[in-house]
Amino acid sequence: MQVTMTVNGVEVTREVEPRRLLVHFIREDLRLTGTHWGCDTSNCGVCVVLVDGTPVKSCTMLAASAGGHEVRTVEGLEQSGKLDPIQDAFMEKHGLQCGFCTPGMMLTSRALLDANPDPSEDEIREAISGQICRCTGYSTIVRSVRWAAEQEQKARDGESAAGSTADEGTHETADHETAGATA
Repeated sequence: MQVTMTVNGVEVTREVEPRRLLVHFIREDLRLTGTHWGCDTSNCGVCVVLVDGTPVKSCTMLAASAGGHEVRTVEGLEQSGKLDPIQDAFMEKHGLQCGFCTPGMMLTSRALLDANPDPSEDEIREAISGQICRCTGYSTIVRSVRWAAEQEQKARDGESAAGSTADEGTHETADHETAGATA
């Protein structure tokens, strides 16, 4: 059967067997090997991708079921040569060791921050609870997600400040032009 979906912003169409799992479609058909394949029983979470912005264990979803949807893999986090803040955070705060769970953890974390820009430690732990990391003990992953949230907040605050300054300048120009018109 033919399936069409958007993967990391690019529409793809392929012939697939109806029973082909999304994880195999992504890794083998699209050659996007950042999505890992672990337990094949949905227990470990290393195969997590985002489907329409929601974390999904791709070892439990048929590729055909993703037809018409937007799929984002770890390769899609980086945009225009710039790493996503969650990728920077995992490097900065050592949220990875062996790296096997990292793609799924980063995608789950990205979805969390998209839904909740300021999650508590408990909310982060709950969000990643469906994934297993055998190396870090989770504390560095939680620190990484908090750091990313803080960096994104600083960026938003900077944009707000820049927007306010630009708006103030516009008002000053408008006031000056009005004053000149009445003189």
